[in-house]
Amino acid sequence: MENFAALLIPALLGVMLLRLLLLPMKWGIRVALHAGCGFFCLWLLNTVAFATGVYLPINAVTVLISGTLGLPGVALLTLLEIL
Repeated sequence: MENFAALLIPALLGVMLLRLLLLPMKWGIRVALHAGCGFFCLWLLNTVAFATGVYLPINAVTVLISGTLGLPGVALLTLLEIL
């Protein structure tokens, strides 16, 4: 029974450490995915800028805002650009 406990405790600690290390990576992947979608939305809006007259710069702040907030974020950025 002591051999089992001697193997179980380090294994559980290893699993807990692995989960703690992978959690920020999961968040980073999620932020990157949302930023990619935000970039695509801004690029799409800028391709029709000749028709709408609204051009939004594509930088880290606008990409993260549009990626995090989605379509309402793009609408907010557009409204801020118009005003």
